[in-house]
Amino acid sequence: MIVSEAFKGKTYAVLGLARSGLATVDTLVASGARVVAWDSREEARMLVADKAELGDPMEIDLAGFDGIVVSPGVPLNRHPIAMRAKLAGVPIIGDIELFALARPTLPPHKVVGITGTNGKSTTTALIHHIIQQAGYPTVMGGNIGLPILSQPPLEPNLHGVGVYVLELSSYQIDLTHSLDCDVAVLLNITPDHLDRYDGFEGYVASKMRLFAMQSFEHVAVASVDDPLVARLFDPSKDEFPIGAGSRTRVASGDFAEHYQHLWPALQGPHNAQNAMVADAVAMELGIHWDQRQSALASYASLPHRMQAVRTLNGVLYVNDSKATNAASTAPALAAWPAIDGKPRIHWILGGVAKSDNLDECVPHYANIAHAYTIGEAGHMFADLLRPHMAVDDSEMLSAAVRRAARIAQPGDVVLLSPACASFDQFRDFEARGDAFAAAVNALE
Repeated sequence: MIVSEAFKGKTYAVLGLARSGLATVDTLVASGARVVAWDSREEARMLVADKAELGDPMEIDLAGFDGIVVSPGVPLNRHPIAMRAKLAGVPIIGDIELFALARPTLPPHKVVGITGTNGKSTTTALIHHIIQQAGYPTVMGGNIGLPILSQPPLEPNLHGVGVYVLELSSYQIDLTHSLDCDVAVLLNITPDHLDRYDGFEGYVASKMRLFAMQSFEHVAVASVDDPLVARLFDPSKDEFPIGAGSRTRVASGDFAEHYQHLWPALQGPHNAQNAMVADAVAMELGIHWDQRQSALASYASLPHRMQAVRTLNGVLYVNDSKATNAASTAPALAAWPAIDGKPRIHWILGGVAKSDNLDECVPHYANIAHAYTIGEAGHMFADLLRPHMAVDDSEMLSAAVRRAARIAQPGDVVLLSPACASFDQFRDFEARGDAFAAAVNALE
């Protein structure tokens, strides 16, 4: 884990003891800080009882504290801790800010930060893979599920300095004030998490803070395949504060058209965007073209993100459970176009809807042979889709898999890309994807 003199003798409250919270307690205690920790779950509190003091920041005296470290899941626009911290004059921060504060005490290194509404995890893993294949010391962390404070500090090697690759949600960006990325990336922005922000403009402004924090000598990489990103990074305009001196605007275009067939795990227009951005970042880090291309070819998909589960009787089964809104599902539907006018996707969708429409998916309806709706939004989506395609209102995921398997023909694709959150039937998108894989592997 990361240990830093920056925290020695300081006092922090830690609110929320899931993965990043536990890593935060470990780092702060090992660094010589006084830590007061709290979680509403008793079992979580017991995990740190021998390391930290236990105390609810909503009840204890916060005078003299150097910071309150909260989980990104804490809704600061509604949680009373925000006002309590303000009255006490104590900053609310996250584990990413602690990493930023520790950076001056770490061996020489660089940081790549990736944000956007969709594609962050794939692009983060892809950039990490390219850097790793080129021989640089590297770790990834952040929103991808690996707390950065629990990762080993990087030591330079013969290839160069280490590179920390961070997937950053808007929530994590909200909780950092000094993260100066050597290369910062914006993939796309579509409406999401609007319950946490003052409208869509507030959400956009949250994303753009990542670039405002950059030093002038650093680099911003923007995917201008996304129209809003193209406008935000229009060199003739300055709608939002951009700290970086160099703005690299990239579009998939000819790059993907000529090379994408060489990257088995990076099919579809969204992966063309991810690959182009990853290649641009790697180029900024000094990694050569042949090393970048070799790494793009050898990359394997992350679980639950366009992940090939199995091919059975000539039918490919794909787990894209991470697609929790229509905008993130649309690229998956575009990845397998109709052949000679024959659609070949058997689309399983549904769960807890984030909107009452599937507008982003409409341009790709011609690729869909049959839809199978599940979960809370199943009936609504079935009614939306019936004018355009055959629909089976399956309700349960396992039933949808069995019905799709009976109908699909060799060369077809059975695609779980739900365009919905999972919380009606599953703990999270990972559990939903695992259930899909189990149902597919049970087929005979």
